[in-house]
Amino acid sequence: MKIMNISQVSYFLLSAYIDIGLFKYLVFLFLMCVYIVIISSNVLLIVVICVNKSLHEPMYMFLCSLFVNELYGSTSLFPFLLVQILSDVHTVSVPLCFLQIFCLFTYGNVEFYNLAVMSYDRYLAICHPLHYNTRMQMNTVIRLVVLSWFFALLSIIVVISLNASSRLCGNIIDRVVCASYYVAVLSCSSATASNIYGLVYTFSVPVILAALILYTYVKILQVCFSGSKETRQKAISTCTPHLVSLLNFSFGSFFAVLQSRFDMSRVPNVLRIILSLYFVTCQPLLNPLLYGLKLNKIQIICRSLFFNKK
Repeated sequence: MKIMNISQVSYFLLSAYIDIGLFKYLVFLFLMCVYIVIISSNVLLIVVICVNKSLHEPMYMFLCSLFVNELYGSTSLFPFLLVQILSDVHTVSVPLCFLQIFCLFTYGNVEFYNLAVMSYDRYLAICHPLHYNTRMQMNTVIRLVVLSWFFALLSIIVVISLNASSRLCGNIIDRVVCASYYVAVLSCSSATASNIYGLVYTFSVPVILAALILYTYVKILQVCFSGSKETRQKAISTCTPHLVSLLNFSFGSFFAVLQSRFDMSRVPNVLRIILSLYFVTCQPLLNPLLYGLKLNKIQIICRSLFFNKK
């Protein structure tokens, strides 16, 4: 088996693509439409939040960060995916592969940080309404958004540094996009450092964030069951979109991790592809619909923009 340094590899071959003949043009058009809907809906809501001073509140600022991340994640996937669908040779250069790893990993982490921060924001608004304005001031909001992006960028820089110094035994990635785990699998050198970092990161970040989210929703549910009907309705109207978004993202992330860690050869290839891309395709598509349809302030402003109604 030939051993190569990463500098000796000029490209990776993405082997999960299947030959679907002329149907590839239909798939291309479908994904192009999905991408256009994602871009237009997320940009619309970002503009609505930014230009309307009545929406310059913590919850909407966190939503704006979420929508920016949806644009970032979908743009790191769809243009690349569309080119690969039309291509007969499914290769990607090493720099572009690592760039995609960087973007998709950052997207996933920022999404999780954002959802955790939004859970905390809803917890303060519902469980401590009298102290909300003092605890969640605009400088605090900005600090939380910046930290969400900073920690996500920092974590992927470490991952790429560990993978970039590896010696490889091949250049075939069994996916339709580049992923850090699959590059690490190709490594002939010891993966101890990478595995230790993965374990430390998993138990120091996702577990802590998941515990924070669980704690906030337990407290919110307690208020819902013990509070007045008005409090219960307010909690349900503001928390439902966030909870659905959180469950959707967790569902997609679970299948992405499941495929990278366990043998999924018995699962049909098309289904494996769909599930591996679910968290970065359905999440950017679902969130604008959820928040645009469920939050009254956004509904009213959108109606006034398109139909000139108050």
